[in-house]
Amino acid sequence: MRPFVFPFSQHIGAPSVPVVQPGDRVQRGQCIAEAGEGLGSPIYTSVSGMVLEVTGNAVIVRADDVQPKDYVPLTAQAPLECIRQAGIVGLGGAGFPTYQKLAVPFSHDGVVIANASECEPILNHNIDALEKDCRPMIRGLQLAMDLVHADKGVIAIKAIHGDAVRALQQAIADDDRLALHFLPNIYPVGEERAVVREVLGTLLDAGSLPSKAGAVIINVETLQRMAEAVDAKKPLIDKDLTVAGKLNGPEVQIFHDMPLGMAVSDVLERAGGLGKEYGELIMGGPFMGKRTTLDAPIVKTTGGIIATEMFLPGPEKIGLLVCACGADEKRLREMAASMGSAVAGVAFCKQDHEVKPGVRKCDNPGHCPGQVQRVMTLKKEGAQALLISNCTDCTNTVMACAPQLHLPVYHCTDGALRAVHHKLIRRIKV
Repeated sequence: MRPFVFPFSQHIGAPSVPVVQPGDRVQRGQCIAEAGEGLGSPIYTSVSGMVLEVTGNAVIVRADDVQPKDYVPLTAQAPLECIRQAGIVGLGGAGFPTYQKLAVPFSHDGVVIANASECEPILNHNIDALEKDCRPMIRGLQLAMDLVHADKGVIAIKAIHGDAVRALQQAIADDDRLALHFLPNIYPVGEERAVVREVLGTLLDAGSLPSKAGAVIINVETLQRMAEAVDAKKPLIDKDLTVAGKLNGPEVQIFHDMPLGMAVSDVLERAGGLGKEYGELIMGGPFMGKRTTLDAPIVKTTGGIIATEMFLPGPEKIGLLVCACGADEKRLREMAASMGSAVAGVAFCKQDHEVKPGVRKCDNPGHCPGQVQRVMTLKKEGAQALLISNCTDCTNTVMACAPQLHLPVYHCTDGALRAVHHKLIRRIKV
């Protein structure tokens, strides 16, 4: 097994600051990096062992052959302080420190929304957790409601997840503050502003946070880890994952409580090992995930590891249509290169806007006004096919015009979805 690597930047905000040195013995659950200033979050070792190296970016630990199941408990007592001390951040997205979301109570009529959309295709560890035991998530939701003085809690989930829905309905039957809200089975219905739109009927501006609509949104695993921190005094040292694709085993596997810092290669070994041929390794989901390597570590925001199908050869020149809800321009260029195609031109979805340098947002996630003009522009620029990262609705509009212009369409999710025999994102009738 490779050494465990704990990067200092696993969340939005300042990098963590190491508090250990090479040669130190550490115990599972021990703090190895304190929170930096400005949205900081501490980091704990998930294994007992010896610190091999402290670089400018990470602490590297060699794990002992025999690992304890217990951990060094948190010392905090108050719920919000437990959540802060545990190092909990958003575990389904960009990694915003959770205690900051909960630090300012509502003055009136607030709602906490549990985001159980499991929005990305293939990823299923959150729904699996709810089917096995939804009580930890509900406990976390109740804690969040108490902390922000919310009078209502809503669990936003797709109706297609029948077993999870039935478990939740039974579990919340005696709490009249809690309710379910059924989401449509489209991507990206789990994006925060899409959740607010679907649950509260409010469309926020691209630069606005859910708090503007009187809401706090927290995903399923984050709520579960909050309950662990408060009730079991457990720091954030483990992660739930979906591992899928070209494996020597089942195509989609769920792992609960995998230790943070473990190398991708060792995670794949637990899933049976990589198949003989694969296109790339993705950390995350098919839409928003990034290319990773075998020696990269699992971090707080890791939701999936996918070994994709081999890349199909593309045309000589390909046009990129970028959507704020999916792979960005850099990612699409990377994929085009793997297909052997030169980029003829780049267009952005008409609702894709740069809200601040390097950050693009969609005006209305999942609702598309049409892409015909963009497609025609790419055709004029010499594109012989399109590589797109569009959401469900945007892809529908692309497929309404691209075939008529004799432009084949490739989607950023194709390699991942083909690897698990999943229906491709193309024209979808809702």
